[in-house]
Amino acid sequence: MSGRLPHDTGDVPSPPIGLPQWLGPFLFMAMTLFLWIGITPFYDLTGEAVLDPSAGNSNRLNQIVVLSLTIGLFLYGAFHPMRGAILRPRLLLGTLFIWFFAVSLISTQPTLGIKGIVIALLMTANASIYLLLPASERQFGRMFGIAMLAMLALSYYGIVFKPALAIHQASELREPMNAGLWRGHFPHKNAAAVAMVIAIFVGLYVMRAWSRLAGLVIVALAVTFLIHTGGKTASAMAPFIIVVAFVFEKFRWLRALIVIGGVAGFNLLAVGSAGGRPLGKIIRDPGLDATPPNPAANWPLRFGAPPPPPRPRHRVKGFWQTKELVYSGSTIETWAAAAANGHNSYLDILLMTGAPGLLLTLAFLLFLPLRDLGRIAPEEAKSPLIRLFTRIWLYALFNAGLESFFFEGGNFVWFTLVAALCGLRMQSRATLAVEKPRPAFTKVEAHA
Repeated sequence: MSGRLPHDTGDVPSPPIGLPQWLGPFLFMAMTLFLWIGITPFYDLTGEAVLDPSAGNSNRLNQIVVLSLTIGLFLYGAFHPMRGAILRPRLLLGTLFIWFFAVSLISTQPTLGIKGIVIALLMTANASIYLLLPASERQFGRMFGIAMLAMLALSYYGIVFKPALAIHQASELREPMNAGLWRGHFPHKNAAAVAMVIAIFVGLYVMRAWSRLAGLVIVALAVTFLIHTGGKTASAMAPFIIVVAFVFEKFRWLRALIVIGGVAGFNLLAVGSAGGRPLGKIIRDPGLDATPPNPAANWPLRFGAPPPPPRPRHRVKGFWQTKELVYSGSTIETWAAAAANGHNSYLDILLMTGAPGLLLTLAFLLFLPLRDLGRIAPEEAKSPLIRLFTRIWLYALFNAGLESFFFEGGNFVWFTLVAALCGLRMQSRATLAVEKPRPAFTKVEAHA
């Protein structure tokens, strides 16, 4: 039995026994479109509700869709021959989520924390089933490519036909300075920029796995949209990650230095320039600024101006966007007190779950993928599929220094990252599976 997506020689579906053949592709497309488009695309940022910390916390239809998709994926995974690969490594993930749950019980917002943990756990499990849904690598590339084309089509539709909702306006209450920048159906230009960077990686993969033309269209549309988001950091990160991934692939002895040293150095520059006065002065004196506009306002909040609410225990979902912080009066000094997050995933995990939570998170997101990639033979590491997973992983690690998305259950970046990690794990633990055409009366063996 193989843990790999098999090469396609006839695109012969191989669903789990007892389930309809169309269920896997249907669930794959439904989950992808739900995460990348959602059920209520295009956000109005001009109303006062965007400043309300309780707005958007509950959406009944969204909850029904998540629950339905989760049940469908769990059903598919339970009947799949590779169900043992779901939610691995279980000891580490079990310890991590138990710790998150424990610290949330003693936080100022236990209900929010527990709800957030449950959603994160369910979506992490869904991501581990996600790659079991396609019947072959070609089907995976085709479905992922079609989903990216749909996402891009909707974003451009908004630019042309719904500019008031797809382009930032000067009438927006929170960040009117973004007027004129594209965001498509996403809630913010930064989210759109991140989506376009990942779409570029997917387009490069689709060129090799499915259709060169479709891949080129995805890359061209994503690059054009990315430029119009005004996301300078994201625009620079796309070619940077492609180069870093190439070096990572070619020089195996540099991998630990690139990942551990690179992430540590990036966070030191980014956070240090905002919060550490001596380091910040050194970085800014030559005219450099390692921080984007938004995080620069959030990070000093952690370094003493203004201080967080008096109670020290602010765990999962228990700090940003809580009423205690938003209505504390700190918004007079800085808008960061009303921010949705701290714009740094590592610092947010440290703030909300403490040092043990951060160490467990790093073990799952950084050290285990390094080990898995080390087990893949050099000639196999050059495959388009592993390159896609590696680029997504590296981009997420570095982008986490600028955005907060770790364990955000409904976040397409988190879901895609976990799916990529599961892909690397499966690729490192299996032999290559090649689908061969079989007579119609022959039993078809299932692959992932």
